[in-house]
Amino acid sequence: MADSAATHPVSAALSSTGAPIATRKEQLYGGFTRFELELELNVQFVQALANPYYLNHLASQKLLQDQSFIEYLRYLQYFTQPEYTRYLIYPGPTLKALELLQQEKFRRDILSPDTVARLAEQTLLASIKTR
Repeated sequence: MADSAATHPVSAALSSTGAPIATRKEQLYGGFTRFELELELNVQFVQALANPYYLNHLASQKLLQDQSFIEYLRYLQYFTQPEYTRYLIYPGPTLKALELLQQEKFRRDILSPDTVARLAEQTLLASIKTR
Protein backbone atom coordinates (compact mmCIF):
# COMPACT_ATOMS: atom_id res chain seq x y z
CA MET A 1 0.00 0.00 0.00
CA ALA A 2 2.82 2.42 0.82
CA ASP A 3 4.08 2.45 -2.78
CA SER A 4 0.76 3.94 -3.93
CA ALA A 5 0.91 6.69 -1.32
CA ALA A 6 0.72 10.26 -2.62
CA THR A 7 -0.04 13.64 -1.15
CA HIS A 8 -3.42 15.28 -1.40
CA PRO A 9 -4.61 18.66 -0.15
CA VAL A 10 -7.12 18.45 2.69
CA SER A 11 -9.71 21.19 3.05
CA ALA A 12 -9.83 22.16 6.69
CA ALA A 13 -10.87 25.80 6.38
CA LEU A 14 -13.07 28.02 4.24
CA SER A 15 -12.16 31.28 2.56
CA SER A 16 -14.36 34.34 2.91
CA THR A 17 -16.22 33.16 -0.23
CA GLY A 18 -16.91 29.76 1.30
CA ALA A 19 -14.46 27.96 -0.96
CA PRO A 20 -12.28 25.31 0.70
CA ILE A 21 -8.69 26.26 1.47
CA ALA A 22 -6.08 23.52 1.50
CA THR A 23 -4.42 23.94 4.89
CA ARG A 24 -2.23 20.82 4.92
CA LYS A 25 -1.33 17.86 2.81
CA GLU A 26 -2.40 14.38 3.81
CA GLN A 27 -0.89 11.15 2.54
CA LEU A 28 -3.12 8.90 0.43
CA TYR A 29 -3.13 5.13 0.47
CA GLY A 30 -4.65 3.67 -2.67
CA GLY A 31 -6.41 6.99 -3.23
CA PHE A 32 -7.88 7.19 0.29
CA THR A 33 -6.87 9.12 3.40
CA ARG A 34 -6.02 7.27 6.59
CA PHE A 35 -9.29 8.51 8.11
CA GLU A 36 -11.34 7.18 5.18
CA LEU A 37 -9.69 3.76 5.50
CA GLU A 38 -10.22 3.72 9.26
CA LEU A 39 -13.84 4.80 8.83
CA GLU A 40 -14.50 1.92 6.42
CA LEU A 41 -13.05 -0.63 8.86
CA ASN A 42 -14.95 0.86 11.79
CA VAL A 43 -18.22 0.89 9.81
CA GLN A 44 -17.83 -2.81 9.06
CA PHE A 45 -17.04 -3.63 12.67
CA VAL A 46 -19.80 -1.48 14.17
CA GLN A 47 -22.37 -3.03 11.82
CA ALA A 48 -21.25 -6.50 12.92
CA LEU A 49 -22.17 -5.52 16.49
CA ALA A 50 -25.86 -5.64 15.48
CA ASN A 51 -25.51 -9.45 15.40
CA PRO A 52 -26.23 -10.83 18.90
CA TYR A 53 -24.35 -14.04 18.09
CA TYR A 54 -21.26 -12.02 17.26
CA LEU A 55 -21.61 -10.15 20.56
CA ASN A 56 -21.80 -13.51 22.32
CA HIS A 57 -18.63 -14.58 20.50
CA LEU A 58 -16.81 -11.41 21.59
CA ALA A 59 -17.92 -12.05 25.18
CA SER A 60 -16.84 -15.70 25.05
CA GLN A 61 -13.38 -14.56 23.91
CA LYS A 62 -13.32 -12.25 26.98
CA LEU A 63 -12.92 -9.18 24.77
CA LEU A 64 -15.83 -7.50 26.53
CA GLN A 65 -13.79 -7.66 29.75
CA ASP A 66 -10.68 -6.12 28.16
CA GLN A 67 -10.38 -2.47 29.20
CA SER A 68 -8.71 -1.39 25.95
CA PHE A 69 -11.51 -3.03 23.94
CA ILE A 70 -14.11 -1.30 26.12
CA GLU A 71 -12.35 2.01 25.42
CA TYR A 72 -12.52 1.23 21.69
CA LEU A 73 -16.27 0.63 22.01
CA ARG A 74 -16.56 3.99 23.78
CA TYR A 75 -14.57 5.64 20.97
CA LEU A 76 -16.98 4.18 18.40
CA GLN A 77 -19.79 6.26 19.92
CA TYR A 78 -19.00 8.84 17.23
CA PHE A 79 -21.29 6.76 15.00
CA THR A 80 -24.23 8.21 16.94
CA GLN A 81 -23.55 11.57 15.25
CA PRO A 82 -25.62 12.07 12.07
CA GLU A 83 -22.59 12.68 9.84
CA TYR A 84 -21.40 9.15 10.67
CA THR A 85 -24.76 7.38 11.18
CA ARG A 86 -25.42 7.88 7.48
CA TYR A 87 -22.72 5.29 6.71
CA LEU A 88 -24.60 2.54 8.58
CA ILE A 89 -26.90 0.22 6.63
CA TYR A 90 -29.00 -0.70 9.69
CA PRO A 91 -28.48 2.18 12.11
CA GLY A 92 -31.24 1.17 14.55
CA PRO A 93 -29.92 -2.23 15.70
CA THR A 94 -26.32 -1.17 15.21
CA LEU A 95 -26.55 1.87 17.46
CA LYS A 96 -28.68 0.00 20.00
CA ALA A 97 -25.97 -2.67 20.30
CA LEU A 98 -23.28 -0.01 20.62
CA GLU A 99 -25.33 1.66 23.37
CA LEU A 100 -25.86 -1.63 25.22
CA LEU A 101 -22.16 -2.46 25.02
CA GLN A 102 -21.41 0.65 27.09
CA GLN A 103 -23.08 -1.10 30.05
CA GLU A 104 -21.02 -3.51 32.12
CA LYS A 105 -24.10 -5.58 33.01
CA PHE A 106 -24.96 -6.13 29.34
CA ARG A 107 -21.35 -7.12 28.56
CA ARG A 108 -21.73 -9.87 31.19
CA ASP A 109 -25.31 -10.84 30.27
CA ILE A 110 -24.58 -11.37 26.55
CA LEU A 111 -22.78 -14.58 27.51
CA SER A 112 -26.19 -16.08 28.34
CA PRO A 113 -27.87 -17.99 25.48
CA ASP A 114 -31.22 -16.64 26.73
CA THR A 115 -30.02 -13.04 26.39
CA VAL A 116 -28.65 -13.75 22.91
CA ALA A 117 -31.93 -15.38 21.80
CA ARG A 118 -34.03 -12.54 23.22
CA LEU A 119 -31.87 -9.90 21.53
CA ALA A 120 -31.91 -11.83 18.22
CA GLU A 121 -35.71 -12.01 18.37
CA GLN A 122 -36.00 -8.28 19.11
CA THR A 123 -33.64 -7.47 16.23
CA LEU A 124 -35.62 -9.67 13.84
CA LEU A 125 -38.95 -8.14 14.91
CA ALA A 126 -37.55 -4.64 14.51
CA SER A 127 -36.33 -5.43 11.00
CA ILE A 128 -39.74 -6.82 10.01
CA LYS A 129 -41.50 -3.66 11.29
CA THR A 130 -39.22 -1.39 9.27
CA ARG A 131 -39.88 -3.13 5.94
